[in-house]
Amino acid sequence: MNNKEMTVSTRLNQRIGSINSGQIMTAAPTTDGNRQDEKTACNYFSYGQAEIEYLRCCDRKLGKAIDNIGIIERQVTPDLFTALVKCIVEQQISRKAAETVWSRLCEKCLEITPRGIADTDVSDIQKCGLSMRKAGYIKGIGQATARGELNFSELSEKSNDEIIKALSSLPGIGVWTVEMLLIFSLCRPDVVSWGDLAIRRGMMNLYGLKELTKKQFDRYRKKYSPCGSVASLYLWALSVK
Repeated sequence: MNNKEMTVSTRLNQRIGSINSGQIMTAAPTTDGNRQDEKTACNYFSYGQAEIEYLRCCDRKLGKAIDNIGIIERQVTPDLFTALVKCIVEQQISRKAAETVWSRLCEKCLEITPRGIADTDVSDIQKCGLSMRKAGYIKGIGQATARGELNFSELSEKSNDEIIKALSSLPGIGVWTVEMLLIFSLCRPDVVSWGDLAIRRGMMNLYGLKELTKKQFDRYRKKYSPCGSVASLYLWALSVK
């Protein structure tokens, strides 16, 4: 490791330590890598110059893509319960349809909380534009949380693997859904999902591959670590090119 890489690695470790300790809150990134004041910033996945420099150092092709694309702003939903319900709503429907259903659900339940969901009849949830199966999943998660069987505050303190194991055991929740929650609710810094077809397509476009094996994927994922989530943002962007 040369001096530049050592400096970048040190800065990155300090930043990740600050994120994990709660000293850095989610805020919008700026083009100079600084954060806006958290009181006025929107909720975006937070990253800055340390992560960008690290990825540049470890992968020149990805670094060039980052320079071409620029800063990516992706909104997050900090409340894990709300984010989980939203993920179920969004499964296998268009973005426009999901926005309509979500708006109706918010009106019907007044607030998306465990008690608000638990107190809403499953048929009323279904009438927001959901299948009865999805409505049942949402109702069940609300009831389990309201009864104390699910504790999202405690869950958010656990490791990625523990969260994946706990939530993917729930009806209607798969590993990919939980991985998206890790990024777009808990803002975990090192998530690259094999189950995400767009991420795999982005890798193939970036490296000029016709096929991508799990072994190749794991090699790239390890190269990006501990900045896998930021790499994922750019791989999604590259998937459409």
